[in-house]
Amino acid sequence: MAEYKLSLKKRELIGKKLKSLRAEGLIPSVVYGGKEPVLLSSEYVATEKVLGGAGYHSPIDLDIEGKKKMAIVKDVQIDPVSRKIMNVEFQAISAKEVVVATTPVVIVNFEDSEASKIYHFAMTQSVEEVEVKAKPADLPKELTIDASGMKEVEDKLTMAEIKLPAGVEFADKEIDMEQVVASLYDPAAEAEKREAEAEATEEPTEEATTEEATEEQQSDNV
Repeated sequence: MAEYKLSLKKRELIGKKLKSLRAEGLIPSVVYGGKEPVLLSSEYVATEKVLGGAGYHSPIDLDIEGKKKMAIVKDVQIDPVSRKIMNVEFQAISAKEVVVATTPVVIVNFEDSEASKIYHFAMTQSVEEVEVKAKPADLPKELTIDASGMKEVEDKLTMAEIKLPAGVEFADKEIDMEQVVASLYDPAAEAEKREAEAEATEEPTEEATTEEATEEQQSDNV
């Protein structure tokens, strides 16, 4: 049984008629994975809450007018202006089937590291999520990397440091385990560098100063 549950109803409205459906506080959706796609709708607030928790990685128990179906989110369409959910696509799955899901990568314990506590370095994360494969019950909500051991500004976290739970694998068998997930930088040094560059831009060079003086002298001689 999945942690997240959502009740849906079958719908006949399609195309431009979906506007009236959304006006009633419902979200149109479709479930793929059977013989034919199933057109559905669900209450907006409940759907938003479930999607916020499940994301693209956790299985959801769908209750379609009394019939149970397990699925994961395949795609969510968002209105670019209102940022409201416009449509949801689900992919039906089997509890025994190995599926591929996109899972967030979370850096933990950085605040306990010497890099943060002593040297006040900051971190930039370049890999926010990764695809994994597992049975639905084994799919993790997130993958973590412990950053408590980071010290020097040259220190980096790589894919090799992601601890995969039992029954979970990277979807890409040829994934580069040395790919950098997160690295450090010194905010103070960066600020000094920007300040120096700004001063260099503002101050005229010796050559420019000489040219200006020559032009002024020529102007006085006219």
